[in-house]
Amino acid sequence: MKVLVISAAYPPFHAGEATNTYFLCKQLADRKLEVHVLTSQGCTGTGEPGITVHPIMDQWSWAEIPRFKAFLKRCAPDAIYLMYLGVMYHYHPMITFTPTIAKKLFPHVPFVTRFENVRACSDPSRMSMVSRVFRKYVVQEWAGRGGVSYNFGTLMRDSDSLIVLCKMHQMILLEERPDIGGKMTLIPPPPNMRICEVGEAARQSQRAKLGVEPGDFVFAFLGYIYPAKGVETLLRAFQIVMRQKAQAKLLFVGGKFDLNYNGEDIYVEQMYALSKELNVEPNIVWTGSFNADSEDGSLYLRAADAGVFTFVKGVQLNNSSFSSMASHGLPMIATSGPWLDEAFVHQDNALLCEPNDPNVLAQSMLLMMDQSELRERLRKGALKLASEWFSWERATERTIELLQGHALSRESRKIA
Repeated sequence: MKVLVISAAYPPFHAGEATNTYFLCKQLADRKLEVHVLTSQGCTGTGEPGITVHPIMDQWSWAEIPRFKAFLKRCAPDAIYLMYLGVMYHYHPMITFTPTIAKKLFPHVPFVTRFENVRACSDPSRMSMVSRVFRKYVVQEWAGRGGVSYNFGTLMRDSDSLIVLCKMHQMILLEERPDIGGKMTLIPPPPNMRICEVGEAARQSQRAKLGVEPGDFVFAFLGYIYPAKGVETLLRAFQIVMRQKAQAKLLFVGGKFDLNYNGEDIYVEQMYALSKELNVEPNIVWTGSFNADSEDGSLYLRAADAGVFTFVKGVQLNNSSFSSMASHGLPMIATSGPWLDEAFVHQDNALLCEPNDPNVLAQSMLLMMDQSELRERLRKGALKLASEWFSWERATERTIELLQGHALSRESRKIA
């Protein structure tokens, strides 16, 4: 079975979507599927066997529709899988009409769309007047006006299956189009890294490389740094913790986000400056980004004693950084918001606290440091959560079922 995966972000590009696309493709290739990736120029991949990367797209604009169509004809896939996040495609609406383009070329080839984040969607209002007029009077006439969404084009109408990553994404899409529930599947993102197993000696060696003493307590923050992560709250909370626990250390595993669309680079620099202003920098280690096909990220997490997530809107199942840390069995602190998924249970698989409050977060961090029984309970709960919700085996099987299920239906229609 030949599967075409469409994603504007792919290694060596630094973004969670790039890494998750890579691991999905690897899982599919490991199961002997023929995998092709249509991606942006410069996203050349890692040279992984079984994955053919086609980095030919530039701005993903209306002008590139002929290139997109020509590639689809040459590739002639048995199934198409779109990784969709508006910002990856520069907010341009062209990508939101790709199911229709594909269906006009290959009516019976299944098209599966995965929504990475329904809030960071395409926005025609950001485009030029010419682009908006072209969308309204040319593209929509060609695609058919019925069921066309302003932000999502024909993704919901013409995709055969829709993958969502958390409850909030599901509810937002259903609110816009209630009739799509039957083709929607919840598949949270599995870990975004290679996971390594290490003994205590190797763990201590890794801690020493990071400048961590045997008696230090290391909190790890995993992921790219941008405003929605609430890093300023973490730094202010860490200042409070350091005043009481000099052995506390903070390990930032990750780096700058290559999808810089709202001043993320400025935010990162602001956080560096804030750590100096608060006088917590001596107890902080910034690892920077790591390669998707390496075990570096996993080794960093093995050196930690606990994890901490300070999402401004609270943790959700779509946070792949959380799934990566849970798969390492780290006891974790996470902020709780209005869209908390039922999978998260306070003091069972995560120590939950209110977002955007340094004092509350600091108390949770101190509690984590002081109570070994709590850490052990959270560690076991995290591994159980990872097994039930963040398994690559399960996610890949469900994805293939969606693709093959439609493929089988297509064959049945041909026979009939």
